[in-house]
Amino acid sequence: MYEPIRHKSVHAMAGRGQSRGQSRGQDFPHRSREEELDIQLAGHLAALLAVTDELRAMDPSTELADAAEQLAGQIARLRGGAAPARSAVAAAIHEPYVAGLHRRAHALAGRALVVAASRADTAAAILAAERMDAHTAALRDREPAAAAH
Repeated sequence: MYEPIRHKSVHAMAGRGQSRGQSRGQDFPHRSREEELDIQLAGHLAALLAVTDELRAMDPSTELADAAEQLAGQIARLRGGAAPARSAVAAAIHEPYVAGLHRRAHALAGRALVVAASRADTAAAILAAERMDAHTAALRDREPAAAAH
């Protein structure tokens, strides 16, 4: 019924070539849980920054510009000072697409909030929660406009 195993386990192969006294896995770098969470949080915030830049290109506002700068600051902090890549998108975009961007930004901010809370990063958690609130409000404000079309 089942096909027999033909190859050695990847776990057994990883330890090949080491003497019994050596510990396994020293041939590649390991990251701590905090480092992994930093990388994950920076990724979520960078994705949120990309969506924020896209929204800013369509509908420039000081609120979105301030949010983008705060996001860029948090990303740089998490990446040890490396500035994030920024998006410069300009296109004629219709209303359903804008609402979709707000929904996507809300979801990304939610993911960032979960990771920030798990690593006890208060500044990033507050920023993510503020962005969730802002995108919820933007969606609520756009509902009557979408219904009118």
